[in-house]
Amino acid sequence: MAYDMVDLCWKLSVCFFCYQVVSGRVKEEARYVAAVYEHEAILSPNPAALTDRLAALELMGRNLDIYDQQVAAAARQGAQIIVFPEDGIHGFNFTRRSIYPYLDFVPHSDSVKWNPCREKYLFNDTEVLQRLSCMALKNKIFLVANLGTKQPCERSDPHCPRDGRYQFNTNVVFNDAGTLVATYRKHNLYFEYAFDTPPEPDYNLFDTPFAGKFGMFTCFDILFFEPAVNLIRQYNVKQIVYPTAWMNQLPLLSAVEFQQAFATAFSVNVLAANIHHPTLGMTGSGIYTPVKSFIYHNMESYGGKLIVAEIPVISIDYKTDLEHNERFRETVHQSCNTFIGTSGDDQVCFPEGQEAPGKVSEKGNEQSPPLFYAEMMYDNFTFVPVWAEKGELQVCANTLCCYLNYKRDVLTDELYALGVFDGLHTVNGIYYVQACALVKCGGLSFSTCGQEVTDATALIDFQLWGNMSTPYIFPLLLTSGITLDFADHMGWKDNHYFLSKNRTSNGLLTAALYGRWYEKD
Repeated sequence: MAYDMVDLCWKLSVCFFCYQVVSGRVKEEARYVAAVYEHEAILSPNPAALTDRLAALELMGRNLDIYDQQVAAAARQGAQIIVFPEDGIHGFNFTRRSIYPYLDFVPHSDSVKWNPCREKYLFNDTEVLQRLSCMALKNKIFLVANLGTKQPCERSDPHCPRDGRYQFNTNVVFNDAGTLVATYRKHNLYFEYAFDTPPEPDYNLFDTPFAGKFGMFTCFDILFFEPAVNLIRQYNVKQIVYPTAWMNQLPLLSAVEFQQAFATAFSVNVLAANIHHPTLGMTGSGIYTPVKSFIYHNMESYGGKLIVAEIPVISIDYKTDLEHNERFRETVHQSCNTFIGTSGDDQVCFPEGQEAPGKVSEKGNEQSPPLFYAEMMYDNFTFVPVWAEKGELQVCANTLCCYLNYKRDVLTDELYALGVFDGLHTVNGIYYVQACALVKCGGLSFSTCGQEVTDATALIDFQLWGNMSTPYIFPLLLTSGITLDFADHMGWKDNHYFLSKNRTSNGLLTAALYGRWYEKD
C-alpha cells in the first residue's frame, strides 16, 4: 500500500509539472547559456600496456589541448557552463594496473576548498585538475569534466582493494573562478574493470549563480534508481550534467533518444556530452529541456562538435507544487481523467463514457494479426504486425498489456510491429523492464522486427498505452535520421500510461513507453 501511494504521488507530480510547462505556469526565473562538447578522444593505441606518468600526461595533454580550445569557443558564445564527456581525457579499455599512470588524486571537494590553478602544489599528481581549473578560471565558466582518480585507503577499511587504493571514474566540477566545487564517483560501472564502485552512492550537488543547484551522474547510471532517480527525488534537482560514453543501441536506447526521454520523464534540464567514435557506435549529445532539445548525432563523419544553447531555468516552488498535487489528486477519480499535452493545450480528456483499455479489436483487417516473437534489445519481445492503414491492436506479456490505435497517411512498403516485454533484462546489465513499443522493422519479414533501423518514411498518427506497473516511464519518440519528436499528449488514466502523437514530423522509427521497475532489479 505504501509503495502504491509513492507511485501515485510520483505520477501526480510528473503530470502536474508537465501541465505547468505547457500552460506557462512554470516560473522561469532566468535563462542560461549551456554548452556540451562531443569529443573524439585521442586514444592510447594499446590501453592494456603499462606506461609511466609522463607518457600518460602527454596523451592526456593532447585531449586537454582540444578541451582548452572548446572552452574558449563556448565562452565566446556566452556559455556559462560547459560539459565534457566520460573518458574524454584518458580513453577506455584499460586494466586496473595500466590505467594507474593516468589517475589524478582528487580530494573530497566538500572537505577541502581548493583551486588547483592557483594552488598547483597543494597535492601531488593533479596535473589534469590544474589544467581544467585554469580553463575555467581563464574563461570565467563553470566546467564539468570526467577523469580517472585515485584515493589511498587503509587496510582497516573493509572495502579497500588489495593494492591499497581506490580507483574511481570521477566527474569534477570547477566554478568560474577555477575552484573545485563538486566531485562525483560513478556508481554503475559498465564493464570498467579498471575502476571501483564507491561504497555508497554520491549525491553531490553544486550551486551556480545562473541556474541554482545542479546534480550529476555518469553514463550507465541513467538506467538505475541509484543514484540518478534518488538524486532528483531527494533533492528536487532540476538541472543535470551528464558526461557519458554511450554506445547507441536501437531501437530503444540510442543516446539522444533516451537522454530526451529522461529529461521529459523527470521534468529536468539535461546537459549531456558523449564521446564521438562512430566505429564504436558512440555519438549523441545534447542540451535537453522537458519539451525541447538541441542535439547532435552523427555516425558518418569524425571530429568533435560543440553545442551551445540558451535554455530556461526550471524552478518550481516545492510547497506550491505539493499543494497543487493534492488538488490534482482529487480529480483523478472524476469521469474526465486528465492527460498532459505538450502541444500547448491545457488538458485533454477521453471522450465521455470511454473506459480504460480492455479487449481491443483489430480494425481495417477482418482477421486478427498473428502473434510472433523476435529478439529486440537482447530481449524476447512478443509482437503483432501493424499491417493496415488504420486499426486498433493489443499485445500482452506477463502482467503487461500494450494497446495501439493508429492511422497512416499513406500505406508504405514498410513493416511496423507493436511489441511488448515485461521481464528482467540480463545482457550487458541486469535490470527489469516493462516496454510497449511501436517500431519499424528492418525488412518485411517478422524476423527483422527489433533490428536497428535509421530511416523511415511512414507518417503515423497514434495513441499508445499500457497498464504499466511502475510509475517510472520514459517516453521514446524517434524519427527518421535519428531525429527527435515530441508527443502531443501523455499521462495516466486508470493506471494506464498513455502517449499520443498526431502525425510525426518525419518517418516513424520508434514510439515507445520504456518502463523501469527498479524494485524488481
